[in-house]
Amino acid sequence: MARARSGIVRKRRVKKTLERAKGFYGNSSRQVRTAKPAVMRALSYAYRDRRDKKSMYRSLWNVRINAGARECGLSYSKLINGMKKAGIILNRKMLSNLAIEDAAAFKAVVALAQKHLG
Repeated sequence: MARARSGIVRKRRVKKTLERAKGFYGNSSRQVRTAKPAVMRALSYAYRDRRDKKSMYRSLWNVRINAGARECGLSYSKLINGMKKAGIILNRKMLSNLAIEDAAAFKAVVALAQKHLG
């Protein structure tokens, strides 16, 4: 039996690749031969960056918390240490949100942490 070269399975695969490559520059969005490696590369970057995004957000939260803590006369590390000693369980995302949106509540948390530092 002859080998099928242009069957429905291949057409679907090509169509899926070109749909994923929509918006790519030049022939990478129109030709399968150039689109396929570009799509593979894009998928691997997307996989990697979904994981990197988590650490980027955490470092952003830390920067925001540090800025808020320094306005109250504490460093980031001393604030976190004081919170642990005081038994305050707030994750960094919520603490960052407090520093931005509710300064009074953030200052209350900082005051509690400072009291337990000694």
